[in-house]
Amino acid sequence: QVQLVESGGGLVQAGGSLRLSCAASGRTFSSYVMGWFRQAPGKEREIVASINQRGVHTYYADSVKGRFTISRDNAKNTVYLQMVSLKPEDTAVYYCAAGVSPILTRTTKFDYWGQGTQVTVSS
Repeated sequence: QVQLVESGGGLVQAGGSLRLSCAASGRTFSSYVMGWFRQAPGKEREIVASINQRGVHTYYADSVKGRFTISRDNAKNTVYLQMVSLKPEDTAVYYCAAGVSPILTRTTKFDYWGQGTQVTVSS
């Protein structure tokens, strides 16, 4: 099992940037696929980005392609989400997630979740 703690959320103006971090406990972080999800008020949770165990393969939602970058540092047990050119519609609670699947696809299931961090983008 793995525990996930997100940080880095906050209030930013449209066009600004934020970097989210997700620190994972445990010694097997490098065995998990990792993902970032978000949920805006009144909307379903949606996947934002995901990354495989070695950080070689990534997927992005169409709405964030070219603006968000997911990365991971297995030595630090941390996954990041760099967000630039933020828009008001990016406002949501952002969740980090870990999956035990050995491979990453667009439909990979995630098994463990953090508590979330709020990102608010003002217009």
